[in-house]
Amino acid sequence: MTPDKILLHKKSRQLELTYGDQNYRLDAEYLRVHSPSAEVRGHHGQGGQLPFGKKQVAIAHIEAAGNYALHIVFDDGHDSGIYTWDYLHDLCVNKETHWQKYLDDLHQQGKSRDPDTQIVKLM
Repeated sequence: MTPDKILLHKKSRQLELTYGDQNYRLDAEYLRVHSPSAEVRGHHGQGGQLPFGKKQVAIAHIEAAGNYALHIVFDDGHDSGIYTWDYLHDLCVNKETHWQKYLDDLHQQGKSRDPDTQIVKLM
């Protein structure tokens, strides 16, 4: 589903997507940790790495990728994910579910959203 309007709010580090009368704001961190890149998702859904320490990441810029997607470049240098319209829509409508799974995965792996925090597990 193609959005009707796309706005990048650099100060708040949010991407705003409008679909008809539905308006969504996605934080840069949320988009970065859910990048559709092979680095994050792996190849064919296998072998990806959980991004962590991305709480302060921002979107450097966005550009259209043909008529089917957005190419999002983040200020941490990550620029290899192509966000299709369908994937962006899924990230919008299922935001709470995706975000909670990410937080659960971070906790399970002993990682933090904060780049300046290291979690030490005691055995």
